[in-house]
Amino acid sequence: MNRMIFEGLLKEREERVAAIRDAACRLHDSVGQTYDMTHPYGFHLQSVADFACRYGHLVCDRPEDVLTILFGAYYHDSMEDARLTYRAVLTVARDFLPADQAAAAAEIVYALTNEKGRTRAERANDKYYEGIRETPYAPFVKLCDRMANLSYSVHCPDGLNNRMARIYTEEMPHFLEALRSPHAAEDLRYVMPEEMVSDLLALII
Repeated sequence: MNRMIFEGLLKEREERVAAIRDAACRLHDSVGQTYDMTHPYGFHLQSVADFACRYGHLVCDRPEDVLTILFGAYYHDSMEDARLTYRAVLTVARDFLPADQAAAAAEIVYALTNEKGRTRAERANDKYYEGIRETPYAPFVKLCDRMANLSYSVHCPDGLNNRMARIYTEEMPHFLEALRSPHAAEDLRYVMPEEMVSDLLALII
């Protein structure tokens, strides 16, 4: 999709995007979640959404998918960290989106929810990445999430963030390969944009 068209669609939908954002931030506030023990969790959600707005024109297949992508960005951690069930995510999505778009948005959130596990590797296992690869727009939203986390870790070089920046750097080859969907060749919704991947890699150079 042309960048100007995508930005125009965002502008037309800005009130609903703001409503989705505010609802997601309230949800994470309600469970006392913060980001880096410093910021309201909405700080991270907004960063993910900002990257979705920056690169969304490269993957958005239809005008009606704009809000689906943004809902996925704002709610991507709602099951994993804010204790929502899939049914609850779907119910919330229906407050903002038509039924088919709400279902697609809930699938993004479900795909980005870690598996049960004692370690980072167990939580982001092969089944987890398979779910992302098989879900429209999930590879893109996961890239937005990683860009938000890596950007923050690189630019806030305290001990914990130094450690996370090293982890993200070490994981990068496997992470990118694990997100490559077999459907990307024929369906834009599964694509990992080269421009976005290049910008992500530039963060670790």
